[in-house]
Amino acid sequence: MRHGSIPGVHGRVRPLSLLGDPVLHTPCDEVTDFGPELAALVEDLFATMYAAHGVGLAANQIGEPVRVFVYDCPDDEDVRHLGHVVNPRLVEADGVVVRGPEGCLSLPGLEAGTERHDHAVVEGFTVTGEPVTVHGTGFFARCLQHECDHLEGRIYADRLSGRRHRKLMRQVARASWSR
Repeated sequence: MRHGSIPGVHGRVRPLSLLGDPVLHTPCDEVTDFGPELAALVEDLFATMYAAHGVGLAANQIGEPVRVFVYDCPDDEDVRHLGHVVNPRLVEADGVVVRGPEGCLSLPGLEAGTERHDHAVVEGFTVTGEPVTVHGTGFFARCLQHECDHLEGRIYADRLSGRRHRKLMRQVARASWSR
């Protein structure tokens, strides 16, 4: 396999935006230039995601407020899904709602039971502007919904309420990275 075909090999690891950074709570801008800067951003996203041992990463998580995310995520049958979506739109989120553990590279070391649909469909474009449709089930559907939320300026903590939200916020307050 050529190095050029392994995502992230030519990217640089960037610092992660952590909870409290305004970029995580601001809806991202549409990508309009499908040039070399976008290709470099996607490489950086993969490099950063792999360095942080994540399964998905949105551009605003590295301080770039544009609508792009990458993923390398298994579904519940352990099938690996690898790719990226530019200007994604969550066009379907249906099926059974499952409460499962959800974490985020912008809240390192923490997770909370978060409700998500077990089926999701995302439409968007590749880095070269080709249309792409991504179907996910189970854990991969959770990942797709999570990354689309990021680009809308939401994090999984925003989906929690009551006791779950209070518990997570107490953990955030005690976290070494918390501001």
